[in-house]
Amino acid sequence: MYKKLLSLFIAAFAATSFAAVDVNTANPADLDSIKGIGPGTSTKILEVRQNGKFKDWADLIERMPGIGEKRAAKLSAEGLTVNGEAFKPVATTKSPSTDKAVKTGAAPATKQ
Repeated sequence: MYKKLLSLFIAAFAATSFAAVDVNTANPADLDSIKGIGPGTSTKILEVRQNGKFKDWADLIERMPGIGEKRAAKLSAEGLTVNGEAFKPVATTKSPSTDKAVKTGAAPATKQ
């Protein structure tokens, strides 16, 4: 019984220690707690947010210089959210063989 109670306590503590930080409600200290966001970025986020809350990740990426899809994915993995949502990368429809063929000027590979 003691082990189960201890396990439950540890699980609850772990869940609360990794709390998400929403970009629309966070203060500078909250933003600085996200790995990859320093004082300069948190200040810029707050400045841009004064013009209106971020609607979604696409809006954040569009309005925030220096944050693209790759950095958004990293920040999301560290706990940053936009309106409570984690970043979901946009799926590409191009296949790697087609991309390579376009770059080299060769015809795309076909399966036989």
